[in-house]
Amino acid sequence: MLSHDRVWAAIDALAERYSLSASGLAKRAGLDSTAFNKSKRLSSDGRPRWPSTESLAKIIEATGASLDEFTGLIEGRAGASHAASIARRSSVPLLGFAQAGAGGFFDDAGFPAGQGWDLVELPAQSTESSYALQVQGDSMLPLYRNGDVLIVEPGAVTRKGDRVVVKTTSGEVMAKVLERQTVRSIALVSLNPDHPDRDIPMRDVEWVARIVWASQ
Repeated sequence: MLSHDRVWAAIDALAERYSLSASGLAKRAGLDSTAFNKSKRLSSDGRPRWPSTESLAKIIEATGASLDEFTGLIEGRAGASHAASIARRSSVPLLGFAQAGAGGFFDDAGFPAGQGWDLVELPAQSTESSYALQVQGDSMLPLYRNGDVLIVEPGAVTRKGDRVVVKTTSGEVMAKVLERQTVRSIALVSLNPDHPDRDIPMRDVEWVARIVWASQ
């Protein structure tokens, strides 16, 4: 049965499964770091306060967990859900943003080309076409830090609000939030307020790949 205590316990269990604290899980999902604090689970008059469906959707996306996995945590099906999580682990190619900007590493669709890649194993919802990019520098703060690993999926459908990696024909590679994409241009919102938003003609875009998971 769905209950206040079970939902909050599932959030704690999801954080633990991905080696995060409750505040770390909130930060990874782009929420206020105190969103899941014990003090936020009851109102000032002692009534139960439920997490929003939006916050639940964000933590599921941020961890790469499935809805079934999270539901399993609520229902106490931890064993089955954990097995499903382990089954999703896969080794994917890993390279840095500097390499991504250089020629010869990708085909025209944004898929890794060639062999001999370093590999990284992460608990992400990845496919055979997924690969990993390691963040370099501070241009993606505060959401992504130097050394964080992003799992990207070139073949995934992108929608407004998705976090994406974009490579331009000039070799620039950037992680942004997709604001709008038309046949003529793509509008991107910067993760770091110190860096400007971008509106790039599609003729200058080599490929766009959706970020499906991030390690932090």
